[in-house]
Amino acid sequence: MKTVMIGNTRISVLSGDITTWKGDVIVNAANSGLLGGNGVDGAIHRAGGPEIMEQCKEIRKLQGGCPPGHAVITGAGNLDVKHVIHTVGPIWEGGGRGEALTLADCYRSSLQLAIEVGARTIAFPNISTGIYGYPKSPACDVALKAVSEFLQVEPLDHRIEQIDFVCFEMDNVKLYMRWLERFE
Repeated sequence: MKTVMIGNTRISVLSGDITTWKGDVIVNAANSGLLGGNGVDGAIHRAGGPEIMEQCKEIRKLQGGCPPGHAVITGAGNLDVKHVIHTVGPIWEGGGRGEALTLADCYRSSLQLAIEVGARTIAFPNISTGIYGYPKSPACDVALKAVSEFLQVEPLDHRIEQIDFVCFEMDNVKLYMRWLERFE
């Protein structure tokens, strides 16, 4: 584990399974249909149980899913957190179709939702780097820049105290650790 401070917020990189993380909110790298899938999405739905899927179905009825760069929130079912924020990352198409902006929006919209529900701790997976094909190093750069910029403008009365990047693959752990060394 590696931890640095950005302002008053602890940013950590952890190796492991996000479904076992304990805190206020975990972020799910969802698909636009919100009906589960592979990777992180499937793992969260399996570990959280049917309650999460039922709430995702209700969101679909109300708004037809979730577009890339946006986020929605559900309960956590059987997970040891209060909420799951589902965000839809971009599918990598070479980098010339606004993928970086959409990916940054995933992190910003997730943090904003976390603040709205009073969360003090949040855990992110490596959004879009699996089946969506976003190259891991640029995705890491976008993620950490978006989070650090968000923290610089976030109102102090709604402070996120801890942000964990929970990486399932060791190459992502190493990328995030190197990036965080800039803040030491």
